[in-house]
Amino acid sequence: MEVNGYRIEAGVDLSSADLTGAYLSGADLTGAKLWRANLSGAELSYAKMSKADLVNSNLTGAELVHTKLTAADLRNANLTGANLQWAKLAKANLAKAEMIGADLTKADLSKTNLAGANLEGANLWLANLSGANLTGANLRVADLTDADLTDANLTDADLSGANLRVANLRGANLSGANLAHTTMPDGSIHD
Repeated sequence: MEVNGYRIEAGVDLSSADLTGAYLSGADLTGAKLWRANLSGAELSYAKMSKADLVNSNLTGAELVHTKLTAADLRNANLTGANLQWAKLAKANLAKAEMIGADLTKADLSKTNLAGANLEGANLWLANLSGANLTGANLRVADLTDADLTDANLTDADLSGANLRVANLRGANLSGANLAHTTMPDGSIHD
């Protein structure tokens, strides 16, 4: 497959490539090097991107529905407004990623590193965050309704104004977390 003059295949090196708005639905980019690539507005639904290097990449507004990003490296990536519904992100590294307003409905983020990630206003409804590292993450006004946060590390995370209604917090570490005005699993509002 060729898109915008770039050969699209597993393991390809597309570092710093401009793939703005590219149609890559179902593409196999397993292990691809997409460091600093511009994929803003790209259609990547159902793509295979496991173990891909997306460090510092721009995925603003990208469509990543059902995309397989297992063990992908997305450190410092910009996923603001991206659609990641049902995406497979287990064991991915999203440390310090910008994910403001991202839609992660039913996404698998189990054992994912989200330390210092900015998930302000993100939709994490029914997301699997079991065993995830959310140390110092910004989850202000995020919707975590019915999310699985079993054994998640939320140390020093900012959950102010977040919705945790019916969320599973069994074994979660909330030390130092900001829970001001947070809707707790039982529906009560934390002061």
